[in-house]
Amino acid sequence: MVRWAARWRHLRASAEARLPVLTEIASRLLGGNLLDAGTRLAAQAFLAAVPLLFAVAAFAPASVRDQLRDSLRAMFGLTGRSDVELQQVLGGSTDEELREATGAVGLVIALASATSFSRAMARVCERAWALPKARTRVAAWRWVVWLLALFLVVLVQGPVRDGFGAGLWVGVPVFFLVSVGIWMWTQHLLLAKRVPWLPLLPGAILAAAATSALALTARVYMPTALNRALGEYGSLGLVLTMLSWLIVVCAGITFAFTIGAVLAQEPPLSHYLGPRSEAPGEAPGGTADGDATPSSEPDC
Repeated sequence: MVRWAARWRHLRASAEARLPVLTEIASRLLGGNLLDAGTRLAAQAFLAAVPLLFAVAAFAPASVRDQLRDSLRAMFGLTGRSDVELQQVLGGSTDEELREATGAVGLVIALASATSFSRAMARVCERAWALPKARTRVAAWRWVVWLLALFLVVLVQGPVRDGFGAGLWVGVPVFFLVSVGIWMWTQHLLLAKRVPWLPLLPGAILAAAATSALALTARVYMPTALNRALGEYGSLGLVLTMLSWLIVVCAGITFAFTIGAVLAQEPPLSHYLGPRSEAPGEAPGGTADGDATPSSEPDC
């Protein structure tokens, strides 16, 4: 047993010396509770998205509702009963008072839960780069800006995925390039500019690849899964299916940001992308001006 333990330590030390990047990635993936972080992110996304959908249905102009419906159809390839359910939510309701009351409740819940989604995404970015929490007075407005931008991105998913009328063959690369820009900007914004643009590129590319692959998969898998869940379990089946898909997407983003951060900070990419910068007044690996919370604090 002692000999096997010594041999294992020797192999581990040899692997760390020869493959430092892979060793660091494996260590971060196995010891960082990334799947839990992705699941929490998905739960916050769902809690923000559902009431916001009802609020948009109640108060947004018809043109915005129609654009959102087309984008959701493009995202999930909705057909049959699931498309009918979406039409009932975003389409005109015969009971205007009930619709406005539901929308008002949805708006209140959406506003209460939306910043939790932003904070969860910020913590994913900060954990990937091993940074402490940004000061609230620095980060709060960034949470709101990111949410507004995210809504606009979802709103234009229909034309983007269709390649602005050119078809899927143009839409896929356009969607990938747009996703790279979105995920770079997301990290830069929510990290409060503590990391320069170039080191964020590997994580953005990996996240864009993951979301692009899942976007193609969703168009094939989700219509059948949603219609089957609606037929067997009703609205509860719809909730479980959508939440399961969100968990996969958010876990993919979480893993992508973490792997990208490791790649950017280790040779050979670190020689080309440059070192990570720290926020003004922040000691490397420490807190900013004494106001930041240690990174070991639970999310949300």
